[in-house]
Amino acid sequence: MGPLQGVRVLDLSSVIFGPLASQVLADYGAEVIKVEPPGGDSTRHTGPMPEPGMAAMFLGSNRSKKSLALDLKRPEAQRALAALIATADVFMHSMRPQKLASLGVAPEVLRARHPRLVYASLLGFLPGPYAGRPAYDDVIQGMSGLADLMDRQGGEARYLPTIAADKTCGHIAAHAILAALWRRERTGQGAFVEVPMFESMVGFNLVEHFYGQHFEPPRSAPGYPRVLAPWRRPYRTADGLVAMMPYTDLHWQRFFAEVGAPEHASDPRFADIAARTAHIAELLELASTHVVRRSTAYWLAACERLEIPAAPVARLDELRGDAHLVATGFFEELQDPALGTMRFPGVGVRFDGQRPPVAMPPRLGEHTRVLLAEAGLDAAQIQALVEQGVAITPQQTTGGA
Repeated sequence: MGPLQGVRVLDLSSVIFGPLASQVLADYGAEVIKVEPPGGDSTRHTGPMPEPGMAAMFLGSNRSKKSLALDLKRPEAQRALAALIATADVFMHSMRPQKLASLGVAPEVLRARHPRLVYASLLGFLPGPYAGRPAYDDVIQGMSGLADLMDRQGGEARYLPTIAADKTCGHIAAHAILAALWRRERTGQGAFVEVPMFESMVGFNLVEHFYGQHFEPPRSAPGYPRVLAPWRRPYRTADGLVAMMPYTDLHWQRFFAEVGAPEHASDPRFADIAARTAHIAELLELASTHVVRRSTAYWLAACERLEIPAAPVARLDELRGDAHLVATGFFEELQDPALGTMRFPGVGVRFDGQRPPVAMPPRLGEHTRVLLAEAGLDAAQIQALVEQGVAITPQQTTGGA
């Protein structure tokens, strides 16, 4: 149950970008049908895999969906897909134009047949000089300037240690689809939605880093100095690390008083936010020389007393036991007959005080038979497709009869 109950999404995307977008829609209550090839999404085989086809990477972006496995090279499968598209509110994919044409699902074809359909094309690039290039997270991080940020912070160009482009663009795609669905509710008309990774990540990166380039002539080089300062990192304490962020004039006045150097607050370089931004590297380096003299516990207590934002620096393996996440029930446990207890990060948002529930990601072809029946095929037709290898069911993927 969720605000998107009654919305049917047909998702032909793979890996992370598209599947994360459709997982958001599933979390919000949509019925998401994941259409997969006979071998399944490649993420089904990436990471720890206690059962073939149910690897960790797949579990992270495919919860609460249904799986329909079809060999779309076969005309029979294409006809079944066409029947399901007729029942869908959203059709989404991450395929190249030539592939779309061969399957009969190009945007001009489907939109002519189904004027209420929201057709979402998840691309690497919009039409232009880069159109058609392969787009993967590392490539987009490099092209969009994300890797350059690491160089500017005093190291060398490198990728963020997370698939930032895939995940960010997945959320952008989800809210673009939601916007198109809302317009359809008002106008009755579907939409053709294009979500490019490159343009989306350039826009994401330049929110703060376009900086002085907003003006003509430019008033500074691109790049927001505060977040690019080499000393912008968790502070080293006497016994560990602390994530501490004095920001306002009052924060810094209190901090400098706490370390016994109130005169720094009246230093022209640090007196207000404009001056601090211009001299941020000096400020953060100075602060670090004071923080390192005291323990993490001291600084956490002091910052609470001084009302300065601060928190411990959590390791990945500590998040499961985080007191707040435990208290809010963020991690959900599901029981699977074959895999036993399964644990998932939950949905961050709430609707009317309730967090949407999550369900197990599907086995490959788990819902093939029921979905083909909904598309109008009878039991004999479905069985024939299964026997011919056009449609895939879990028994076939696990070696059963």
